[in-house]
Amino acid sequence: MAGNKTFTMIKPDATGAGHTGKIIDKIIEAGFSFKAMKWTQLTTADAQQFYLVHKDRPFYGELVEYMTSGPIVAAILEKDNAVASFRELIGATNPAEAAEGTIRKMFATSIAANAVHGSDSDENAAIEGSFFFSQRERTL
Repeated sequence: MAGNKTFTMIKPDATGAGHTGKIIDKIIEAGFSFKAMKWTQLTTADAQQFYLVHKDRPFYGELVEYMTSGPIVAAILEKDNAVASFRELIGATNPAEAAEGTIRKMFATSIAANAVHGSDSDENAAIEGSFFFSQRERTL
């Protein structure tokens, strides 16, 4: 059974380009509610820990550098079938392949600078949300 919460980050390219408000508006218009949200900047240690699953991949160093290059907005979202619904809203990782009207089609500039992160499973949504928010914040 699909869960009703997911995790997202608005990435440094999108916050730096002034797209934060527009992306939040798109999320709300799609029927999601924000259960927790914070504006923050990842330290190198935080980014390394968050992306530890990619440690052995060739892009790991660049990913850590990119994710620490500016502020991010971390958020826990709620909606029925949240993970799948949000992945549909954000679109393909490659903005050139993303469907019209998706967040990445509208705001991403490349595969690496793809504007937003969205959890890929209920399990990862819980893990990723726990990285940024306390139990109380996650259950509001």
